[in-house]
Amino acid sequence: MIERIHLAIIREVEQQGSLTAAAEKLFLTQSALSHSIKKLEQQLGTDIWLREGRSLRLTQAGQYLLAVANRLLPQLLLAEERLRQFAQGERGTLRIGMECHPCYQWLLKVVSPYLADWPDVDVDVKQKFQFGGIGALFGYEIDMLVTPDPLYKPGLIFQPVFDYEQVLVVHRQHELAQEAYVTPAQLSSETLITYPVDIDRLDIYNKFLQPAGISPQVHKPIETTDIMLQMVASGRGVAALPRWLVEEYQSRLDVVPVKLGKDGIAKQIYLGIREADVQIDYVQAFIDLANS
Repeated sequence: MIERIHLAIIREVEQQGSLTAAAEKLFLTQSALSHSIKKLEQQLGTDIWLREGRSLRLTQAGQYLLAVANRLLPQLLLAEERLRQFAQGERGTLRIGMECHPCYQWLLKVVSPYLADWPDVDVDVKQKFQFGGIGALFGYEIDMLVTPDPLYKPGLIFQPVFDYEQVLVVHRQHELAQEAYVTPAQLSSETLITYPVDIDRLDIYNKFLQPAGISPQVHKPIETTDIMLQMVASGRGVAALPRWLVEEYQSRLDVVPVKLGKDGIAKQIYLGIREADVQIDYVQAFIDLANS
């Protein structure tokens, strides 16, 4: 019978790279670790690892068990943590993953009143996800995903909570600042500053430039919103950001928003959760607050 320790061993050996390191991580002796897996192999009638010199290589069966371990162990850890919190009278922790850089400023406006309304719930925000949040939701690394680009998958629910317009940001003295809207061709001689994500996930490209067969003269990725807008304010390029975010910076920087195309680019921020968590009161309360 497959037990939790078997899954933990397989995952740790894969992560640590050796039986010795995995045994230390799991507080086992190397012989106990080896014996546990050997017994499992005998029960299953198939090898989990093959030895190649001093290293181990997972068999097809081992690769399958590793996938099971990566999926189930985080769920078990989360279940234990939730049950511990229930036993101590706590409500839990809401772990939020960010899939878009400017969404962080919007999220802060929701988190502050939420923490006031739910003093027994902690909030943990993880910004490491650059369009990898779906896997994090399925893998129980996070409980909620903030994204402008939902991917609808069985077992997940996405709720639109905030409408906004994606605009071009230019220096106040830029020749495009007086335009009612810009066309793709007008950006062919510009330095376009964006967040460092794949081009096919950037609205300025997939909804505006690429359909017209246009590319900017220079594409410059920058990690932070503040530096991006400082670059625009110094006349070193243009950028595409939410209008509400640009308007917040206008009082401090010489930047203005300009509509992208005659009809503009309408976007929404979505909150994604697992269907199984829809009845958790403090999760639903966050969605309701974000939607208000």
